[in-house]
Order: sequence, then C-alpha cells, then structure tokens
Amino acid sequence: MMNETPMHGLAAMMKRVMDIVGATALLLALTIIPVLPAIVLAIALKGGKGPILYTQERMTVDGRPFSVYKFRTMVEDAEKETGPVWAVDGDPRRTSLGAFLRKYNLDEWPQLLNILKGDMSLVGPRPERPSFVHEFKNHIPNYMLRHRVKSG
Repeated sequence: MMNETPMHGLAAMMKRVMDIVGATALLLALTIIPVLPAIVLAIALKGGKGPILYTQERMTVDGRPFSVYKFRTMVEDAEKETGPVWAVDGDPRRTSLGAFLRKYNLDEWPQLLNILKGDMSLVGPRPERPSFVHEFKNHIPNYMLRHRVKSG
C-alpha cells in the first residue's frame, strides 16, 4: 500500500545493490552486443544537429530534482517556443530516428547511468518534470505519494 513507510534498512540496501548490479550488467551487455554504440553512432550521423545525450530535470524521492539522461530524440531547442509540453504521436519536434528510438524505448537506456548515480532505481514510479508535478499535485488525488520512493 502506498501509505506504508518506504523501504529502509537492509531492504533498502539490498534494493540498491540490485540496482547497481542490474544497471552494470545491462550497460555491459548493451555495450558488448553493441546496442549502445550503434545508437550513439546513428544519432551522431542521422539525428540532426545537437548533442547525443540529452538531460532534463526530473523529480525523484522527496521531490528532489535531478538531471535524467536520455538519448536525444527531438530537434535541438524543441521546447524553446512552447516551454514544457507533452510529446504527442507524430510530434513534429521528433527526428525520424527519434521516433524509432521512442517507439522501442531505446531513448531511455542512458537512464542506467542515473541508476548507478543513485538518482533512480530499476523499479519505481516514472520520474516526472517539475512543471508537470506542480500541475498534477493539484489535480490528481494523492499524486505526491509517488515521491516517497525513488523513481524508476
């Protein structure tokens, strides 16, 4: 139940160990296979202007902000005119490669680095952008309970 006390003590330590082991194993496997190098190369060659990795502010346990890592799927400065908005199907801000990466959630693999840093967990609620958190907390009952555990 969401109202219970979050994990602590040995259970929290074991979850952290599982996060580190799991994220490390996945990163190694995706590098050896070479999924990650192929994505990096594809973005560098076909992803248009801009960085390969994209960082965006999100919120995790206790509403603490952190920078989430993702592969860039949109054109550079995609929200310059609009500010934070939800991506939609057929979003014109997405690159063609970005649409593919998002369809298969490949853009989220760099978040394994966030797990190693301790900002996220392999399992947990989606980390959301602060502007959306402030909106949701006023419209979704008990929304802020999700910030009692680490995002995943």
